Amino acid sequence: MPGMVLFGRRWAIASDDLVFPGFFELVVRVLWWIGILTLYLMHRGKLDCAGGALLSSYLIVLMILLAVVICTVSAIMCVSMRGTICNPGPRKSMSKLLYIRLALFFPEMVWASLGAAWVADGVQCDRTVVNGIIATVVVSWIIIAATVVSIIIVFDPLGGKMAPYSSAGPSHLDSHDSSQLLNGLKTAATSVWETRIKLLCCCIGKDDHTRVAFSSTAELFSTYFSDTDLVPSDIAAGLALLHQQQDNIRNNQEPAQVVCHAPGSSQEADLDAELENCHHYMQFAAAAYGWPLYIYRNPLTGLCRIGGDWLEYSGIITAYCNTIPSTSWAQVIHLPRSPKVLGLQVCRSRTTDYDLVGGDQLNCHFGSILHTTGLQYRDFIHVSFHDKVYELPFLVALDHRKESVVVAVRGTMSLQDVLTDLSAESEVLDVECEVQDRLAHKGISQAARYVYQRLINDGILSQAFSIAPEYRLVIVGHSLGGGAAALLATMLRAAYPQVRCYAFSPPRGLWSKALQEYSQSFIVSLVLGKDVIPRLSVTNLEDLKRRILRVVAHCNKPKYKILLHGLWYELFGGNPNNLPTELDGGDQEVLTQPLLGEQSLLTRWSPAYSFSSDSPLDSSPKYPPLYPPGRIIHLQEEGASGRFGCCSAAHYSAKWSHEAEFSKILIGPKMLTDHMPDILMRALDSVVSDRAACVSCPAQGVSSVDVA
Repeated sequence: MPGMVLFGRRWAIASDDLVFPGFFELVVRVLWWIGILTLYLMHRGKLDCAGGALLSSYLIVLMILLAVVICTVSAIMCVSMRGTICNPGPRKSMSKLLYIRLALFFPEMVWASLGAAWVADGVQCDRTVVNGIIATVVVSWIIIAATVVSIIIVFDPLGGKMAPYSSAGPSHLDSHDSSQLLNGLKTAATSVWETRIKLLCCCIGKDDHTRVAFSSTAELFSTYFSDTDLVPSDIAAGLALLHQQQDNIRNNQEPAQVVCHAPGSSQEADLDAELENCHHYMQFAAAAYGWPLYIYRNPLTGLCRIGGDWLEYSGIITAYCNTIPSTSWAQVIHLPRSPKVLGLQVCRSRTTDYDLVGGDQLNCHFGSILHTTGLQYRDFIHVSFHDKVYELPFLVALDHRKESVVVAVRGTMSLQDVLTDLSAESEVLDVECEVQDRLAHKGISQAARYVYQRLINDGILSQAFSIAPEYRLVIVGHSLGGGAAALLATMLRAAYPQVRCYAFSPPRGLWSKALQEYSQSFIVSLVLGKDVIPRLSVTNLEDLKRRILRVVAHCNKPKYKILLHGLWYELFGGNPNNLPTELDGGDQEVLTQPLLGEQSLLTRWSPAYSFSSDSPLDSSPKYPPLYPPGRIIHLQEEGASGRFGCCSAAHYSAKWSHEAEFSKILIGPKMLTDHMPDILMRALDSVVSDRAACVSCPAQGVSSVDVA
């Protein structure tokens, strides 16, 4: 439903969004009216005092005002329940009711002010009566303040410019002048988004990289959000419908083809080997997050564990570092090989074997890294927690078990990292390889380039291989770190041909199809369940927006019913067939045909304005289709468990998957939780232990089975 137009401007709220706010206000008003009536009837005999007549008049007039407001709110709520998202006709009287409701705030404010003034005059009446009236005055002002806050929240800075298009529709936008106006609107939207992002990220500095990231993120948001006339609740309803539609389609599909592999097949052996490697190197990817993830995974004992490692010499560190400026913690801190002299050499010059860089609480970070990886402090070459836009924390360690030099890049954990994620334009990757099409995600590419320069220019890798020249290079990371690790491995492959990369839950929109195919020989990606990040790209977001528009346009239920049923379905599950939400009884084939209502929710410059549902969306030169790195192992949960992944007894299957299986964003309660590194680690533990326990299965005549 397009946003309502009031006072000549569009607002970020639709006429069918007032059911739940109206119900809440109605309950509060009715309870308040009953309380005032009870107070008046029980204590009106005590109002025969100085100023009592004023207080009596205040209560009577307030009850009359409340009765009028209750009737108005009831009418607003009833009208808001009518129609559907794309059929606002039955709600055409909503604007008049809202004008009446807003007009009633003026006498409420005046009467609340008078009540406060009369009470402040020191009325000599029964204290119970005075306290009751003070309470009514306070409640009046709380409701008024809540209303003002609500108006601020639904205020659309572009509403004055968008109101003409909300009423005129796309057919009005045929002339050259109208096109210029729409381009101006898009520019204004970019400016508004940039202002919002700067306010949100006001504490992260204003260097050149940050300013570029602000502009890139604002351009992305304005491109994605400014070409539709939807309000946030429409998107929520669309996601709820999509989840049920996806489950319904999956339930109605034919059983998947079952492909049996011989127990000793090379494909199965390769999968087992790579799963074991993923299980091992995921510890390094998790360690790169430092102490926050470790304490999150071990809430009861984590702090004691990482604190205990430093207990015997923490007194020396404290005594020594209290004599130097606090800013020295942001400098390079070199750790010696022997903990016995750690306190004496905590700020030595760059002559030690490895170093820690940047940030506070470095000792807590390092303690958690030791526990997560199981390595000794002498096995670490470099640990950096320097964190800026396009500059990611990372660590370098010697892994003697696998005979490898491991570089682990941290994933998203700060606003700076979010800005790196959202710098989603494409740029040519500067790398030595035979691939011609080398487009890559700009933000992640620059972050990988930063780590590359640190590893090469600072001699970190040279130092590591001088200690262990026979080891091979392995680069790992989770989420944003997984994408950066894949790009970093590609950059380093010319110098280190045996490099391997394990990218855990990397973003889909990483690089071109040519680079995706090139990387399959040395990169393995691991994806869990419905994790949204490995399916997330600008192209997939455009596809999701188009699917939301289609399912919303086909829906014949009022929005409040969709949201209520959707909430119940997300929390408790159920049969998706129990709520027919599409026209003509839920025929799924109908959903492949666009409706006029769907077109009316798009503005003229939208790439989805004129589309065939079976054709791919036209790609913007700035946001071409991008793909995930390497070969992909997909872990899928077997059987039913808790809807939010809280069941510790879950079991998983593993299979090699094609990147096309991640070309659509799947909606569900686990689309976010499946991305969490602790959930991924538990899934890896489960699948590796289960497959190891089945080694004896071939002897019993059981074949290994994958679902294709």
